Amino acid sequence: MGARKDQSFKKQPEVRLVEVGPRDGLQNEQVNTSVEFRAELINRLSACGLNTIEVGSFVSPKWVPQMRDTHEVFNLIDRSGSTTFVALVPNMIGMSAALKSSVDEIAVFTAASETFSQRNTNCSIHESFHRIRPVMELAKDQKIPVRGYVSCVLGCPYEGKVTVEQVLTVVESLFGIGCYEVSLGDTIGVGTITGTHRLMKAVSRIVSVDSVAVHFHDTYGQALPNILTALEHGVTVIDSSIGGLGGCPYAKGASGNVATEDVIYMLAGMGIHTGISLDALVETSIFVADYLGKPPISRVSAALT
Repeated sequence: MGARKDQSFKKQPEVRLVEVGPRDGLQNEQVNTSVEFRAELINRLSACGLNTIEVGSFVSPKWVPQMRDTHEVFNLIDRSGSTTFVALVPNMIGMSAALKSSVDEIAVFTAASETFSQRNTNCSIHESFHRIRPVMELAKDQKIPVRGYVSCVLGCPYEGKVTVEQVLTVVESLFGIGCYEVSLGDTIGVGTITGTHRLMKAVSRIVSVDSVAVHFHDTYGQALPNILTALEHGVTVIDSSIGGLGGCPYAKGASGNVATEDVIYMLAGMGIHTGISLDALVETSIFVADYLGKPPISRVSAALT
């Protein structure tokens, strides 16, 4: 097995990280952060070498107050470099706001669990695609790339087990409507190596793994092993969050997304290139933790400070 792993990693010397802390991380924090802080955080993350960053989401502040004034964040961030700045867009109202902010890329989302879709977005999976399709059409007209998210690919807080077939149906549909990449989300962090292996094996039969990303939460400490499993299947895009920002309101004790600096430490030890500075990430993690008034969840940041 060791030899097979080494050969696998030699075929994929570079990995791209999608930093989701300013959006998926902060929207699950109890503190409503200022626009200035969010912009400073994004600028620091860009300086670390992260070339894809989720700035925020254009959703109703009634439902997600942490993402209020995302358009102002876009106005404040430094866009002189090569970083791609992404916004989550739930519908055409959000898409209109995203266009005014001149986003580089948008993300749309749905779920593999019917109950989760109903509880999270107040619509069925089928209805979620009705909301997404006009967004996709406008994005295509404006030549804006679209990334798709699938929640609950390895388990649901309401339904429990989620079958591989449920995930594949949604993945095929997202690619079918024009997403260039689909991120598979273990929303409540219940996935294990076996489940990840089974899912990646099935997904790779229907789409190229070059267009698949993984998004693991670390509720049970399984995010890094699951990422390693995805890498073995040829995945080269990983979602992560600075300092392990975030959490999951649907899973008691959920510790949020896998920390970006923990992922970078692991990849560096494997000889996988990312172009991201670990030292700068740790400094940024401490910057966030100090603002939020709590220690970083990241093991690496805790060890190095």
